Amino acid sequence: MLTSTTSESQSVDDAANDVLLPLYQRLAAHYSAAIELGSLKPGERMPSVRELMARHDISLSTALQVLRFLEAQGCLEARPRVGYFVCATKAGDIPLTSEPDLSQPLSPGAHAHFVGINEHISLLLERGRQAEVYMDIGGCTPPASLFDHHYLNKTVTRLLREHPTLLSQGRSLLANQGNHPLFQQAMARRALASGIRVAPADVLATTGNSEAVSLALAAVASPGDMVAVESPTYYGLLQVVESLQLKTLEIPCSPRTGMSIEALELAFQTQPRLKAVVVVPDLQMPVGARMPDENKARLVALCAAHGAALIEDDSYGLFVEGLPVKPLKAWDSVSGHVIYCQAFNKSLAPGLRQGWMNGGQWHGRIQMLKFAQSRNTQTLGQLVVAEVLGSPTHQRSLEKLRQQLKRQREAMARLVARHFPLGTRMSLPSGGLCLWLEFPAQLSTSDLFTAALAGGIRIAPGSMFSNSGRYEHCMRLACTHPVDELMERAMQDLGAMACRQLGQNPRS
Repeated sequence: MLTSTTSESQSVDDAANDVLLPLYQRLAAHYSAAIELGSLKPGERMPSVRELMARHDISLSTALQVLRFLEAQGCLEARPRVGYFVCATKAGDIPLTSEPDLSQPLSPGAHAHFVGINEHISLLLERGRQAEVYMDIGGCTPPASLFDHHYLNKTVTRLLREHPTLLSQGRSLLANQGNHPLFQQAMARRALASGIRVAPADVLATTGNSEAVSLALAAVASPGDMVAVESPTYYGLLQVVESLQLKTLEIPCSPRTGMSIEALELAFQTQPRLKAVVVVPDLQMPVGARMPDENKARLVALCAAHGAALIEDDSYGLFVEGLPVKPLKAWDSVSGHVIYCQAFNKSLAPGLRQGWMNGGQWHGRIQMLKFAQSRNTQTLGQLVVAEVLGSPTHQRSLEKLRQQLKRQREAMARLVARHFPLGTRMSLPSGGLCLWLEFPAQLSTSDLFTAALAGGIRIAPGSMFSNSGRYEHCMRLACTHPVDELMERAMQDLGAMACRQLGQNPRS
């Protein structure tokens, strides 16, 4: 057990790394370092709440925050009516995913336009839908239990009472092609808080983010043109690119810093038909990378220099823990070549599928394409988002959602470390809905997908997230469901299947 000394107080301050952090985080960093050094060993009991209060002269609330923060970090586990103990298996026991070669884009040859990726993805999704499963760790939509549906339902009921013809009205009487002024004003205000200056009239309501990205690509590229995407990337983007008869060029993505700027620069020099870049700069899907601000500035400048559209998907920035993120669009104050897209499916209400976009210099063309393809976006969702998004109730709900997802990610990471094969690597993002796993190269997650379905578990194999064939030994692991006995059973079963495929004995 640690003792309270002057040097201990100094180490608490050192743990903050000269960054002004809340006291509970400085104390948590101190105990986390002690666990890493072995001063507190796996299975050892942590100091009690009373001991922490007396040792550090802190309040009951601060002591509880320390313990809960360490639990969320995967360092401690709570035992009812006993106390907190150092985890026997920590997420830190498993190495981070490896860094790819970031010096150049993946060869565009046979993989630049993989005809059939849409079919491949659709087949996997359909097989997953048709199978009877007891656990789904493939899909990344949070369950209804994580949202404040009572508040959402009350808001919808009140809005319908105030606008009784909202659903029965055959066509929108609103100006600006069905974009409600309240929604436009709310999104413009929200954007301003993130460093984006956009006029309310230039806010275009969309049905989720897939429509926004599809409209952006259709506006800036023609069939046969090339689109640079992160590798790996969200499978829905690959489907959109193929449906528009465009070619994909995969740019390596660091699990720490996101898309390689160096590889993209080389791509611009060698690919004359590269017309657009699609990127998720914060909590990239599926690896969870966060692009540093200096890289964001370089990326915006690079695309501007080559006259390419930079399509930003900022749907996951809402899940980033800590300080607010600065979108790429915040660096685009003159040229207007950044197309900004944001959706609230995962963070506010999956059932609404409400999003918005600003098309920069292509905004007029995007508006025309939107009206030609899908006419107006339904008004109810716009009013709900405009009303709810900035409210204190939603801010509390969003923070609660972030913290719950964090606990679930850390718990899932511990299960990976406990049950999955030796040699497994894993991302540890600072927010979001999933983990990215990298197994030893000889394991096939396509085969694991088939075996898991037969065992009642649905997963997302790595082949869904690239058309290059480079991620057959990887998988996306959703962390959206509570980690209970059923989840532990599913992870133990899945880990045993993976171990058998590699010729290893199941670890538990």
